[in-house]
Parts: sequence; structure tokens; C-alpha cells
Amino acid sequence: MTALAVTGLCSAMTWASLSLTAENSPSDAKPSPACSYTPTDRGKPADIPAFDAEKAVRPYRATLITNRGRVLLDVLSAEAPCTANSFAFLAGKGHFDRSECHRLTSEDVFTLECGDSARDGGTDPGYFFRDENLDDATYPAGTVAMSKVVPGRNGSRFFISYADPEVAMRPHWTPFAKVVGGLDIVREIARRGTADGSADGRPKKSVVIESVIIQRAEAAAPAPAPSS
Repeated sequence: MTALAVTGLCSAMTWASLSLTAENSPSDAKPSPACSYTPTDRGKPADIPAFDAEKAVRPYRATLITNRGRVLLDVLSAEAPCTANSFAFLAGKGHFDRSECHRLTSEDVFTLECGDSARDGGTDPGYFFRDENLDDATYPAGTVAMSKVVPGRNGSRFFISYADPEVAMRPHWTPFAKVVGGLDIVREIARRGTADGSADGRPKKSVVIESVIIQRAEAAAPAPAPSS
């Protein structure tokens, strides 16, 4: 997330690299309906996903295999095709393998942030893409949405909401999946708190994504009953 810009929030949380506070940021502009991936300085041709509009909207399930357990996501391909396509591309390249979930928040908004292969909150997968699926976007428990350092520039970072936010979050982060299994695992990670005891920091116990499995909906097993 940039720093989860929250409406009406006067919190001590600064959300530094997730700075969701930019009132006049590019995130407030209507995203282009076309999906395109813009190379960064680190980008090479093999780093940039292709986009097939017909294939991109096909639903799929992603399984995050972590050292704390498995978290199952139903990806919202029809609602966020550009993001869904990018996520599947990066998973297929092993971009998330052995990456650490580097940020846990537990005040006003309740999220676990992952997807940073550099483990420093500033990873660059070689390209960025614009926001989508922001109309009336909300972030209740089980939402998976893109996080970012620079407004309007999505890469590989994402967050999982493990509880409903206690403040109104502006629709700045592209929701692209829902947790359909393993939310209890994320909540247990959150229950242990952060390494320094703050409301915004690294999880107390290391959380590592060992791999991500992508299955098209027709091949995916039924989701387990959601944990309460």
C-alpha cells in the first residue's frame, strides 16, 4: 500500500513507504481501461508480462505456501484483469518464492504486507502498472489488494486485510483477490504482533512465502469452510 491514506484518520501511524496519504496523487485519477506494463530501469523484455484480454479474465485460485501455513486466494480476474495477470506472471517466474512478508499493521487498519522479494519494502519486479477496480473499493477482512511505494505505480507488493478496518480507507489500492482459506493463519501471525512491539512493523516471527501455486478455477479444489 502506499501509506494507507485513511479518511478522517489522525493516527500516529505514518505508513512511510506505504504512504496512502497523497490527496492529489495519480491514484485519484481514473485509471486507463487499457492494460499496459511500463518497464522500469530494472526491466528486461523477459520481465514484462504479455496481456491477452480474453485469457486474463479467466478466474483462478492462488495458494500462498508459507512457513506458517497455506493461504488460499480466489483471484478477481474479471474485476482486475491487469493485476491478476501480473500476479500470475510473477508467481510463474518464482518472484514470490522465499520472499518475506515484511509489514504488519494493527492500529486502525489491519493488514499483512507481502510480495517484496528484496525484503525491504521497495522491490521492483521490472515494470509497473496502473490502478484498476477502484470504484467504491473497500477493504474488509479477507481482501487482498495491491500495495505500492509510489501512488499509481503497482509492482509486486500486496496486502491481506485480516480484520475489518476501524477507519474509512480511501479507494486507493486495487483489490484483486479474496481469501477463501487460511485467514486464521494470517490472524495468528497478527496476534503475535511485531518484532519491536509497535503497531506497524515486521511480524514478530518471520513469515516467508515459500512458493505460490496458480490453478485455473476449473482445476482448483473447493475452498475449505472459512475460519471464523
